[in-house]
Amino acid sequence: MSEAAPSTRARELVRGGYDMHVHIAPDVVERKISDVALAGRCLELGLAGFQLKSHYTSTAERARSVTEAAGGGVRVLGAITLNRAVGGLNALAVELAAREGARTVWFPTVNSVNEQHEVHPAPPGAKQPVWVKFELELREAGHEVDPVAVVDADGALLPAALEVLAVIARHDMVLATGHLARDEIFALVDGAVAAGVRQIVVTHPEFPSQSLSIEDQQQLAERGALLERCFTTPHTGKVSWELICRASREVGPGHTVFSSDLGQVFNPPVEDGLALMADQFLAAGFSDEEVITMAVTNTRRLAGERL
Repeated sequence: MSEAAPSTRARELVRGGYDMHVHIAPDVVERKISDVALAGRCLELGLAGFQLKSHYTSTAERARSVTEAAGGGVRVLGAITLNRAVGGLNALAVELAAREGARTVWFPTVNSVNEQHEVHPAPPGAKQPVWVKFELELREAGHEVDPVAVVDADGALLPAALEVLAVIARHDMVLATGHLARDEIFALVDGAVAAGVRQIVVTHPEFPSQSLSIEDQQQLAERGALLERCFTTPHTGKVSWELICRASREVGPGHTVFSSDLGQVFNPPVEDGLALMADQFLAAGFSDEEVITMAVTNTRRLAGERL
């Protein structure tokens, strides 16, 4: 999809921010840009850095190497996503990722129970999400992947989920809710608060498989969570910019955080994501200060910087 370049005003407002949700090379599918190249672009544009997201492997060691390769001035953060490839709700994998420097733990995404209805061949002519295509390739290769459950039949968090939350809290990591369903998200956020997790992000709450109402988002914000607004969700037509901006206004900039979720070959440059979002929010009437809160202050908070 085409997109105009960000405005100079937007570029300036997002300077010093982190993009905490990018999918870039090397990866299991083709991506728009490599991690080393993106670090260079961030340095040119005055962005503080970015967080590497993989649906399948920990990016902690890679992030440290890219930070060093960038030669200073840009910080690259690692993360782990609790899909089947890392053992699902695997507290040991989270412990090791934390000790390697991972910042965020995403709960299941492509292997969440909530997403299994998406993993099927697309009708002729229909667009298929990149991750769905790859999951189908894994099945064709003989890898039948069981979904990763987070709650039991009564909706209570499984013991393995509680073990993971304990590790996240002990290492002061960020918990992101991944592609869980609405009730799973509430159970997880409540469990995280009880476990002492200080940084909680509700992953793209407007995404079709989450579809959290504004009232739900407000309730999660009251529990201390940040609501993540991903550029790709409205850009690819999954929801409207009007809904994204209205939800952000109702929840409040203090509980809203920008990220791009970019890296797909058909989407805009990854380094433009935060600024493109800023332009959309400015057009919707948000002030410079509110944009800075969502694009810089809150992203730096999630990156672990003291403000």
